[in-house]
Amino acid sequence: MVGSTICSYLPKGSKEFFFSLNQLEILDLSYNHLFGELPLSLPSSNIRTIDLSSNHFFGAIPSSFFQQASNLTSFNVNNNTFTGGNLAPGLGKCSKLQVFRAGHNNLSGLFPEDIYNATKLEEIALPLNSLHGAISDKIVNLTNLATLDLYYNHFGGELPLNLGKLSELKFVTFDFNNLDGVLPPSLMNCTNLVELRLGSNNLEGDISLLDFSRLSQLTKLDLRINNFTGTVPVSLYSCRFLKAIRLAGNNLEGQIQAEIVSLKSLSFLSLGYNRFTNLTGAMKILMSCRSLHTLLLSGSFVGEGMPFDDDMVDFHGFQNLRCLALIRSNLTGQIPLWLSKLKNLEILFLDFNQITGPIPNWLGTLPRLFYISLSYNQISGEFPKQLCRLPSLLYEPNIASQVDKYEFELPVISNGISIKANQTFLQQKLYFLPGWIDVSNNNISGYIPVEIGQLQLLRKLALDNNNFSGIIPDQISNLKNLEVLDLSTNHLSGIIPSSLASLNFLKEFNASYNNLEGPIPTGTQLQSFNASAFEGNPKLCGAPLPNKCGPSKGIDAYNRNNKDVDNGPHQLPWFYIFIALGFIVGFWGVCGSLVINKTWRYAYFQFIDNLQDRLYVMISR
Repeated sequence: MVGSTICSYLPKGSKEFFFSLNQLEILDLSYNHLFGELPLSLPSSNIRTIDLSSNHFFGAIPSSFFQQASNLTSFNVNNNTFTGGNLAPGLGKCSKLQVFRAGHNNLSGLFPEDIYNATKLEEIALPLNSLHGAISDKIVNLTNLATLDLYYNHFGGELPLNLGKLSELKFVTFDFNNLDGVLPPSLMNCTNLVELRLGSNNLEGDISLLDFSRLSQLTKLDLRINNFTGTVPVSLYSCRFLKAIRLAGNNLEGQIQAEIVSLKSLSFLSLGYNRFTNLTGAMKILMSCRSLHTLLLSGSFVGEGMPFDDDMVDFHGFQNLRCLALIRSNLTGQIPLWLSKLKNLEILFLDFNQITGPIPNWLGTLPRLFYISLSYNQISGEFPKQLCRLPSLLYEPNIASQVDKYEFELPVISNGISIKANQTFLQQKLYFLPGWIDVSNNNISGYIPVEIGQLQLLRKLALDNNNFSGIIPDQISNLKNLEVLDLSTNHLSGIIPSSLASLNFLKEFNASYNNLEGPIPTGTQLQSFNASAFEGNPKLCGAPLPNKCGPSKGIDAYNRNNKDVDNGPHQLPWFYIFIALGFIVGFWGVCGSLVINKTWRYAYFQFIDNLQDRLYVMISR
């Protein structure tokens, strides 16, 4: 049916009936699986509301839709696959149109010029398209405009100088475009602004010169990833309803001012990747922001030290903090004890610093912590067993039921996400699901604790590029929700437990560059990974590696041998040693006379050497 019109999907004979509805005022076909091109004419000239959102319609939006829709007040075709380089011609004839939504399509071309004639418009929402060009100064004709949502397009040029004449503006979102120039000072006249989001553009200028104090209704300000200079505007602290501030990825400098504590509702603060200084002073101030849930300071305060416990004397703040990020700042020092008082902390990012010392045991006592990322530091010592008792990652009904998805006040895009391929994702807030421990690229040594199998809500376990030794614990197979397991570049030995085949959700696995041996478990999900996941283990064999296993390399034999090895406290296997020694004595008593022969002597001593090697391996583990 592809290529036919919407009416082709109606029962036979109903097309005429559909267009005979001369008094039809509301047409709502949203959230179906309809597809095809739209008809060239409307079923009624009296129609007021059209909602075709969340279907699979394609092709151009017919101009006739608007040329005969003198009574149209709301038009919504969000979440389809409409195309076309001449968006909605005739829109200006809709003198009563208040809502125009065509987001998340494949629309291209310029912003429709005649839209500025639809002076009753209160909402324009065209996000997630490929529209380009500049926003004309004629937009000031839309004096009723309250929502201007154009994020993720290719709009360029400067914002209209007189944008502030739109006194009814409440929501302005221009994220992910190509805007340049400075913010027009007139924007500060939009006293009804609730959200102002201009992140990921090429805007510039000293924002400390702007007077935000008139924006008394502002709750969210997002200016991330631009070229702004100056300091955090002091006038911003007059916006008493501010809940979220994101200024990350600019060229701001200076220190955090104490006046920020006047923002009693501030729950989300992102100031990373600027040139701020005095991290200790900033933390002393910010810990008094009692509503703060999310604090993202990554890439700022470069080269400073982690605030010491002595610096945070009488620490009592951050009681509602749920997410703390201090990534890529080359911070020195150890993980400070004052973090142990953050009983609501759920997400901790300390990656890419110069942190030394061990992972503290108390980290495993934080009741809500479910996301730990400590990679690319200089952390040493062993992996603490206490970390294997993280309450929020234990599969216990009374605990698991308390673990909620963490929702950010502003959308967060991680580096690993392709924006263009995840447009649906961009329409939602990013959620962090429980279950992430990443301590890769450190100097951690010792065994992988068998207790790790208790964290049954764990989704990612990254232990790669450390100095772990011993075997891969069979208890890892208890982590039924595990999606990523990286054990590469360590000193692990023994076999790959066949029980890992029970990890049905495993998407990424890497055990390369260890001292593993024996056959890779056959007929399991492990063999679906590339050979690179197993390379660097000369004694491993079997698919997907090219080297085949010999007849004596059966997996059952290796499994039996592996059961004699434990990563816990080791007891000397004297029973087996006595048997072996008894066999040696008996062998010599019976066959000693034959050892005169050179060939027999060589075979005998080769047997003794092999036996000693096996005994040494058993004892040393």
